Amino acid sequence: MSNVALVALACGLIIGLGALGACIGIGLMGGKYLESAARQPELMNALQTKMFLLAGLIDAAFLIGVGIAMLFAFANPFGA
Repeated sequence: MSNVALVALACGLIIGLGALGACIGIGLMGGKYLESAARQPELMNALQTKMFLLAGLIDAAFLIGVGIAMLFAFANPFGA
């Protein structure tokens, strides 16, 4: 395998596994939010604010991974 093929494979893994992790994380967080809102409805507004903040942080981690993958894909620091 050439270096270009390995970089393409690495970019696919970075983006794919990052997306998988972000989806699982947001799904678990949404489920826990619904459970906690059902138990204590009076805290729903405060919990919703925290849930959206955490959803943004989880999504930001995935987008940082996409940025790193694009760096490897277009400005390959390993040479080709």
